[in-house]
Order: sequence, then C-alpha cells, then structure tokens
Amino acid sequence: MTTKQTTRIWYQSFVDEIEGGPYLTRLRARLADLAAPGTTINVHGISPPDRYFHPITEFRCARETIRNALKAKDAGYDAFVIGHFQEPGLRECRGAVDIPVVGLGEATLLAGCSMGQKLGLVTIDPVFIPYHEAQIAGHGLQTRVAGITAIKADLARFMAGFTDPDARNTIRADFCEQVRPLVAAGADVLIPAGGLPMLLFAEDQPFLAGGAYVLEGIVTVLKAAEAAVSIHRATGVAAGRSGLYALASSDAIADFVASS
Repeated sequence: MTTKQTTRIWYQSFVDEIEGGPYLTRLRARLADLAAPGTTINVHGISPPDRYFHPITEFRCARETIRNALKAKDAGYDAFVIGHFQEPGLRECRGAVDIPVVGLGEATLLAGCSMGQKLGLVTIDPVFIPYHEAQIAGHGLQTRVAGITAIKADLARFMAGFTDPDARNTIRADFCEQVRPLVAAGADVLIPAGGLPMLLFAEDQPFLAGGAYVLEGIVTVLKAAEAAVSIHRATGVAAGRSGLYALASSDAIADFVASS
C-alpha cells in the first residue's frame, strides 16, 4: 500500500508580522482551512514590508524573496509561493531552486483565463497600473485582459478592513465601483490585484460584481501550489530548464548569497 505523502508549502507574504497582523492571522486560518489533507502551509512575512509603492521597494522585496526561496529549498519544503500579485523575483526564484515556485499574479491570471474570455484587474493603487500592464505583457496575456482600474487603499486601510466591518464594506464598495468600466469593456472574470483585497473578499463566495465573477485568489494560488507539487512528484519537473528558468549553478548561488 502506498503511504500518503505530506506536503509543506512556504507562503511568502510581503507584509510585516506586526503591522500586517490582522491580515496574516486571517491568511493563515484560511490557508489551513482550505489545504488538502496532509498539506501544511507556513506563512512568512517580510520586514520591512512592501510599504512604499516604488520599483526600488519591489526590487528590495525580490532580493529577500529569492533568499527565502533558497531557505525553503534547503529546509525541505515542497513548494514556494510568492504571495504578492506583482510577484517580484519570480523568474529568479524558479531558476534558483528545484522545487515548484508559484506566483500569486501568474496563478490567478491563468486560472481566470480558464474561467472567462476577458479578465479585468482592480489594483490597490493607481501607481500599480503600469506594473500590471508590464506583468500582463510578460505573461503574454494582453489579448485576454479587458482593462485595469484601481482603488486607493494603503496597508493601514486594509488592516482596518480586516477588523472593522464598516471599513471593509467601504473598500468593497470602492472595488465594485471600479469594476463598472471593466465589465463594460467585456470582462467576465474580475481579479483583485493583490493578496490584501483577495483575502478581504475571500468569504464572499461566490462574489459577483456587475454580473462578473470575482476570482478568489487565495484558494487559487494554494491549489496551484498543491497541483505543482503533485506534478513535480510524478514527473520530477519543477520548471523548464532550457530558457529563462535554467537552474543556476552552485557558484552563481554562492555569489548571490555572499552578496546579499
């Protein structure tokens, strides 16, 4: 008889354990509730968190993410999840470790494409619209996205939303207002472009806005990671190694660790 294997997934969040406490508490509970039997998800934050909306912050967090992907591999984890929609460091992480690396943005975009013909993204701040435009182009999905709009919500506003129903309802109303032009442009699946709004709306299932389905990204990325582990075990393949995801040499890894 085959013994059922256990699975350990490292979920890399981009918030601080203290500043993002309400989010991380709810995230850990939801992941534990949704995980397949035998799957354990350990959520790790970043300090300082991703709190300034600028490419240099994304770059700093990418460096920390790559370091943590290496730690996850060395600690025997079965998969590594980048739980930030912009998924900085995704390519580098895939090339640094020989376990599956799953990005929140990529996983939800691809899942959305299997559910509808056109996607609409609502990000957490207008500054991120060009980020997502570049991200969509990088994944080759330009023809599948009807548009991108934005609410205006910083970390403090989201943390209030996780503890105050009125604050949550205000964010939800802002989100629903921003989906109007996306639905008018043909979006039949909507994606809250960020782990914070994804989790804030996660219990509203099914969540429809303007007649379009709002994708639940937390369960999506979790199940994508579980599936990636199963495929890796069955085939030995975590990523294609003939292109951008070529596995880095031990010398390249050593130089990165020494310099970071």
